[in-house]
Amino acid sequence: MRNRILILDDDEDILYFCSVVFEGLNFEVISSPHSKDIITQVEQAAPDIVLIDNWIPGMGGVKATQILKNTPHLKNIPVILFSASSNLPSLAEEAGANNYLKKPFDLSELEDLALSLLQKKSIKP
Repeated sequence: MRNRILILDDDEDILYFCSVVFEGLNFEVISSPHSKDIITQVEQAAPDIVLIDNWIPGMGGVKATQILKNTPHLKNIPVILFSASSNLPSLAEEAGANNYLKKPFDLSELEDLALSLLQKKSIKP
């Protein structure tokens, strides 16, 4: 069974490059340009990991992550918050994200971070 990632970002270039990275790792990639209906999106996608932009249209990455982490049946899904914000570490902590990634990022850094979170979740890549 393939791992699945949900990528939430409204930047088409970032979605493209992230999709290429994760498809190369044999992930099924689901993407969305907004964070509206975050619970429904995550329930429908059933991802093994969520990658969310802090400035995603809708409620934003911090609030969306907080909602996920406060939803009992979704709280164990690893979430990576990514942004160009200078205060990203504190935003990720406020959100309850499992980790964060500063934009711009190296694609191998994204790959390593995601695989590390999956291993902690005890899913084989």
